[in-house]
Amino acid sequence: MTEKITIAVVGSGYVGLVASVCFAEIGHRVICVDNDESKIAMLRGGEIPIFEEYLPELLERHRNTSIEFTTDLDAATQKAQAIFVAVGTPQSQTGSADLSYVDAVASQIARSITEYKVIVEKSTVPVYTNEWISRVIERNGVPRELFDVTSNPEFLREGTAVVDFLHGDRIVIGVDNERAANLLRKIYEPLTSGEYYQMADSVPGARSEADPPPLLQTSTKAAELIKHASNAFLAMKISFINVVSNICEAAGADVEEVSQGIGSDGRIGPKFLKAGIGYGGSCFPKDVAAFRYVAEQLGVDFGLLREVEKINADQKRRFFQKVRSALWTFRGKKLGILGLAFKGGTDDIRESPAIELISQFLKEGCIVSAYDPAAVERTKEVLPPSGTLSYAKDSYEAATDADALLILTDWREFTDLDLDRLRYTLRYPIVIDGRNLFDRAIMAEKGFTYLSVGRAGGVHAKDALSSRLS
Repeated sequence: MTEKITIAVVGSGYVGLVASVCFAEIGHRVICVDNDESKIAMLRGGEIPIFEEYLPELLERHRNTSIEFTTDLDAATQKAQAIFVAVGTPQSQTGSADLSYVDAVASQIARSITEYKVIVEKSTVPVYTNEWISRVIERNGVPRELFDVTSNPEFLREGTAVVDFLHGDRIVIGVDNERAANLLRKIYEPLTSGEYYQMADSVPGARSEADPPPLLQTSTKAAELIKHASNAFLAMKISFINVVSNICEAAGADVEEVSQGIGSDGRIGPKFLKAGIGYGGSCFPKDVAAFRYVAEQLGVDFGLLREVEKINADQKRRFFQKVRSALWTFRGKKLGILGLAFKGGTDDIRESPAIELISQFLKEGCIVSAYDPAAVERTKEVLPPSGTLSYAKDSYEAATDADALLILTDWREFTDLDLDRLRYTLRYPIVIDGRNLFDRAIMAEKGFTYLSVGRAGGVHAKDALSSRLS
């Protein structure tokens, strides 16, 4: 039987909350700490502040037994054997990661250390952060033999974060001595041994008792670089296929076919080769900028990442122009919008291309009716309802009497729309798809003028108005 470890997780955002619940799920005692009293009260009551599959069920399973929520970091530090720091590292004005929250937490942890602790970087941080945390703790009077600072980067995708944690491609631990490595190996042993997958009620996924996730042990510096390099590479892959999609449009080819051909190569793989309106979210934009800044500080010219950022911004501009070309003029036009989150499966709207595009459409004088399965309430906080912006209860209400329907987020439920109903709900059967969710031939057969990304020319209904009236 795996040894139970007492773990403190500092921060109850996407990473901290998912890590807390999943550590409890694999058999450990967890104390989740946050200085936001209202959020802690919510979690104690079983409410989930984010949209994540499996998270409500696992929280209910372990709340008040294996996991507790508190604002008392000092007490949590004293009880825990390992302290995972999962606080925010937002982008600063220079593009670097703002580590002020990490610094503050390290200082507070230091004041409560009276016996050996392993402090674990779980937040996405630049290389050398490990050394700075160690200095901060030592400056607060903690003897070096009472702590080790390690790195354990997360590779969680919003919307599938629980499955990603429990069925990961790999588990990376960055350690500089065997004492700290031994504790981290014990923490992840239920996964790496395959023991967790024997449980009847384990969360289903790709891993199994016969094929558990591998554990990769590296230096702390390598682990810090792995996270930033991984996210930067994936962002680059998205930007690459988006440029290819623009070439496809110009050449008269279909990017879906090209993507399939590229992704079938085992050296490349099919993931993150989906053309669209650009990446967003809390990780890719911030991490690309932070990794570029780190490179510059180390005297390395990483101009490739500047191009990745430029391409991502350009992709949104190109889509905006695609909509303008389809409608000729914007002022007074009603747009039905499907999708507000930066991707399907989450309610996160941070750096969402959809939010940026809606803001531009409103500035141009459009009337917008928007729908998202999960992100409406968060969007209302940054784009309140107004005379020109309303939020619909479903896709068809958003499309009602619209001059065009725009698809901005790849929610699975949008692919199940009743196209016959949708056609007669719109004022004109025009669909401009920023996520390539539909088959062009089927859309033409159903009478739509259908424009997408990287698929030349679009398909057009013979007569949009007569198509509605026929």
